Amino acid sequence: MLAGQVALVVAAVFAGAALYVNVAEQPARLSLDDRSLLGEWKPSYKRASPCRRRWQSSVFFLDYLLGGRQGFGRGLSPRSS
Repeated sequence: MLAGQVALVVAAVFAGAALYVNVAEQPARLSLDDRSLLGEWKPSYKRASPCRRRWQSSVFFLDYLLGGRQGFGRGLSPRSS
């Protein structure tokens, strides 16, 4: 039961971060002209790229493991369809 709750929390954090980027950060950047947009995007992408890949992959993997544990704990198997 705890694995399912933790998986839900991890998935909610991931969804919240994606929602923030799509609702707040990206529209603010798109309101800039092309030169300013590129000037804002280049250093931001360079700073965030390694951290973002590490964070996204770790959150995905943790959610995958916890969700799989929860599913298999209930007797759900990919082969039981």
